[in-house]
Amino acid sequence: MTTARKRQVLISGASVAGPTLAYWLVRHGFGVTIVEKAPAVRSGGYPIDVRGTALDVIRRMGAYSRVAAAHIDTRRLTFFGGDGRRIGALRPESLTGGVEGRDLELPRGALTAVLYDLVRDDCEFLFNDTITGLEEHADGVDVQLGGGQRRRFDLVVGADGLHSNTRRLAFGPEADYEHYLGFCFAGFTIPNELGLAHEGISFNTPGKAAVLFAAGDSDRLHAFLIFASPRPPFAEHPDLAAQRELVARVFADGRWQVPRMLAGLRAADDVFFDVTSQIHLPRWHSGRVCLVGDAAHAPSFLSGQGSSLALVGAYVLAGELAAHVDHAAAFAAYERVMRPFVTMNQALASGGAASLVPRTAVSLWMRNQMIRLAPLLARTGLFGRQGRKANSALALPAYAG
Repeated sequence: MTTARKRQVLISGASVAGPTLAYWLVRHGFGVTIVEKAPAVRSGGYPIDVRGTALDVIRRMGAYSRVAAAHIDTRRLTFFGGDGRRIGALRPESLTGGVEGRDLELPRGALTAVLYDLVRDDCEFLFNDTITGLEEHADGVDVQLGGGQRRRFDLVVGADGLHSNTRRLAFGPEADYEHYLGFCFAGFTIPNELGLAHEGISFNTPGKAAVLFAAGDSDRLHAFLIFASPRPPFAEHPDLAAQRELVARVFADGRWQVPRMLAGLRAADDVFFDVTSQIHLPRWHSGRVCLVGDAAHAPSFLSGQGSSLALVGAYVLAGELAAHVDHAAAFAAYERVMRPFVTMNQALASGGAASLVPRTAVSLWMRNQMIRLAPLLARTGLFGRQGRKANSALALPAYAG
């Protein structure tokens, strides 16, 4: 009696999509290796949301109680105008389209730690390494790794984020698929000297937002300085020092808590600078290489759905690979299931931008009026309706195995 050889899959990326995909592939009988450029699973990070269909994925993984235990329970978002006066406050679900008491919000590192613990003993992890070359053959893909290994896998999946190295190698330059949404941001942490807990506060002038976010009752605040820019600034500001100076210059005339935030920006050792972009690809697969999560279809943080799409996409991709012997048929089925769901959730970014960073004085005034009317509008159910529809639009398929 012979035992069928396990199909071997290499996943690039150990954040959200990668370990989730690994979890389901292992349970469907695949052998899995995960390569991650960081030296370990990354801890910390800003808070992320899990809502709608993604909650079903977490439940089916048996991880709901552990994820829920890390829930930070944000209760209030307060907005301030250019004169520093309070405009009003909202429940976060009013903007995100979430459901109070049902959605989960937790630090990204807390979610990745749970996912890693679920698969650490079932997969091979190659930390502090990356893919440097892909050579496809009729029966597999030869993968060159930066650490010197050259290995063959049946399939390769890029789960390595917005700036995916796997996508670059298999599909071409990022610029061919990036849809820039017109904003840049710097994120970092500062001491919580304001006594904030379970809340966020935001200060706006046209095209700019300064946000301070207290994840639970931590002694640190997540700070975000977001601003409109006609084009991505990486060419003119390629390194972190130049990016810090750019942000400091843009917000130099800021009031409210902005001077405190700029001082924190200069001192912080955890500054993260990036753009708000989406990835729009005509196909998420090429030969034996496939993409999942932000690498395939980043919706941007303005949608609030990046992590949830990663969870759902990983579940669906694994299920379709288990359901089809032919990888091409599996990849095509994965796209048929996921693409309408992704499109709906990518569309949420425009509303997120209008709420968080109105570009003009007129749009900012209109946003502020909506906030002032929020108690009335919340009773009508109008606030967040589009988000609620999008984040639950996909009924999670059942896959054997």
